Amino acid sequence: MKVLLLGVMGGAFITAGALFSVLLASGFDSYGARVLVEGFGFSTGFFFVVLSEAALFTEANVAMPATLFHGVAPTGRVLRFWGLALIGNLAGAILIGWLVRAAQVYSPEFESLLAEIVAFKMSYRDIGGVRGWSEIVLSGMLANWLVGMAAFFATMGRTIIGKYIPVFLAVSLFVTAGFQHSPANMGYFSLSIAAGGAPGWAQALAWNLVPAGIGNVLGGTLLVALPFWYLYGHRGD
Repeated sequence: MKVLLLGVMGGAFITAGALFSVLLASGFDSYGARVLVEGFGFSTGFFFVVLSEAALFTEANVAMPATLFHGVAPTGRVLRFWGLALIGNLAGAILIGWLVRAAQVYSPEFESLLAEIVAFKMSYRDIGGVRGWSEIVLSGMLANWLVGMAAFFATMGRTIIGKYIPVFLAVSLFVTAGFQHSPANMGYFSLSIAAGGAPGWAQALAWNLVPAGIGNVLGGTLLVALPFWYLYGHRGD
């Protein structure tokens, strides 16, 4: 139950970051300025996860493989943590999306930008088939490479600012590049769906969250946990 609650907190913080990113970027005409402030806004949610030690699926995609490689916990316990973090993230995203929409009404500029962001995340559905899924899996791998490195670098900071700077840089890069981060997308989808917008959870799961999540697992495992375990694992820490 504690792991599940940590997952709910993680999903809630990420959804708050998604909300902040859209609020800040609404009304920007310059694409570069818009995605920069989107990255800044979203990085706050991820940083709240780092500071609170909440459970986030994309962080688990680095920590759980590393745990398995080091052999310091039973496989069943690792898989249980992984699954509970994912379920909790989705529950937290849905909860905060619903609460925000019940409490607030936002500007047409906000709604337009949110719809544009969601439409981009669902653009793989238009490609369809194996190619559409393959592209989103690869995008998810790249997203978790950057988010995993953000979490990895944040552990090196000795001050709040020292922890935040690498988080801001890595998260802003993945947001600007348009890579697909499953918990982040849960936040955007929840804000849209709770207001009666597209695409609906079935379509969101089939054409974004599931393939992006698979890519996130592969990216965290193959691009972060495995190489660093190979390079530094013999040091035993």
